Amino acid sequence: MSDYTPPVDEMLLLLYDVLGFEHPEIDRDTARSVLEEAAKLASEVLAPLNHSGDKAGAKLENGAVTTAPGFKEAYRQYCEGGWNAVPFDPEYGGQGLPWALAFCIQEMWQGANMSFGLCPLLNQGSVEAISLHGSNGQKQKYLPRLIAGKWTGTMNLTEPQAGSDLGLIRTKAEKQADGTYKISGQKIFITYGEHDMAENIIHLVLARTPDAPEDVKGISLFIVPKFLDDGTRNAVTCIGLEHKLGIHASPTCTMEFDGAVGTLIGQENMGLKYMFTMMNNARLSVGLQGVAIAERAYQKALAYANERVQGKSPATGERVVIAKHADIRRMLETMKAKIIAGRALTLEAALALDHAAEGAEDAQKKVELLTPIVKAWCTDMACEVTSAALQVFGGMGFIEETGIAQLYRDARILPIYEGTNGIQAADLVFRKIVHDEAKTAGEYIQNVKGRVPEEHRKTLLDATDKILDMGKTKNFDSLGYASVPYLKAFGTLAGAAHLHKYEQSVSKTQTAKLSGLLWPGQIFADI
Repeated sequence: MSDYTPPVDEMLLLLYDVLGFEHPEIDRDTARSVLEEAAKLASEVLAPLNHSGDKAGAKLENGAVTTAPGFKEAYRQYCEGGWNAVPFDPEYGGQGLPWALAFCIQEMWQGANMSFGLCPLLNQGSVEAISLHGSNGQKQKYLPRLIAGKWTGTMNLTEPQAGSDLGLIRTKAEKQADGTYKISGQKIFITYGEHDMAENIIHLVLARTPDAPEDVKGISLFIVPKFLDDGTRNAVTCIGLEHKLGIHASPTCTMEFDGAVGTLIGQENMGLKYMFTMMNNARLSVGLQGVAIAERAYQKALAYANERVQGKSPATGERVVIAKHADIRRMLETMKAKIIAGRALTLEAALALDHAAEGAEDAQKKVELLTPIVKAWCTDMACEVTSAALQVFGGMGFIEETGIAQLYRDARILPIYEGTNGIQAADLVFRKIVHDEAKTAGEYIQNVKGRVPEEHRKTLLDATDKILDMGKTKNFDSLGYASVPYLKAFGTLAGAAHLHKYEQSVSKTQTAKLSGLLWPGQIFADI
């Protein structure tokens, strides 16, 4: 029996009542039908594999990776249902549904089984990169199969000596007479770099040509398939699997490229720009993962709190379930507030993505502003919520058999990958505040007036002015110190504004004032 139920009602409430989602072909009933169908796969197929997959893990033998029992079959069901194609261009086999609805569906995969959900998440980034930067031939060749799920895509950025500093990568790309390139080097931390769920794996690889400029200006992006057009195996091999704190069922691979055949995407030395298409897409999806795993942890903690009998009621002297204790209620309500706030932020970004795709320049600016906030705030939140959920379980939470420890372990990677949360904070203050002169941020903060305590809104405005002053005086150390608390404050303010509207939209029997639970005062003191 699954211990995860996708929160369809809350998703719809946030989409339609809080965020004002509108679509000419998708009314509320249609959206509900789609989400409820996805919820069946998530709760009945993917969620039951989460704990067993954590225990079994992925196995590497002679360069081939076998995924955890049940994963291959679940992936087939996922693809046959058309779920891999949800947000993509119908020209290449996609369903063309809006990102706002796609994000709700994706949250279900990640909440049900994050190790499984990482495969389509990376594939999604590959589709976006090839769609925007690939040639017509590359689009025709790769997109239909990637969108159908017959092939899956990866990102190959990191190398042992480079970490987040992509200017240090050494992987080489040597041009051949036929226009292809020979790719040689090693990449680490490659999610689903090798597996048995799809017919082919399409690696998007950052590498340098022999005469490339130094640092990040000399990086190019290449498509390197596992299998070539004639069916022969390309010279790319998984030579190791990482032994990780969490996400055990997701194969994290060390990939060896030994003169593998690759084709250039776009122009030489433009690879970092192209790769950021994937990175920014993935950063929003990682924030969504944070919401998803926090939701599952909350559901487990709530169920346990309503079953576990311990202690007595001060009023009656009778033994009660722990959900009756004030401190447990405090933890559960705070968890709930943070999850709803995070979900609202991710869906707000998804709506902006949809509007940006229609050509709205202000919407694209909003996506750029929200991306680091969604990624960092929601993933930090996931660590806080899964930790609180474990606390609700008490000593039983520290025992692996209850399953809450797995969620705590799995969540810990989220603030690290796709750009650490410190990098997200730096991106926010240096690029989205200083470089933009806070035009988009200032407008956003102005628009939450009346939905958050005015003293907090003014504090964030004052902090934004200080960030701008630091930028003008090139006080970069102070900017670096202030960046993380500033991002936390911004995310908290934005999330609380959504909660204010959420509280107005829920049933009048709802008595908890969730937005009041979001205000850790030290955040504003720190900035």
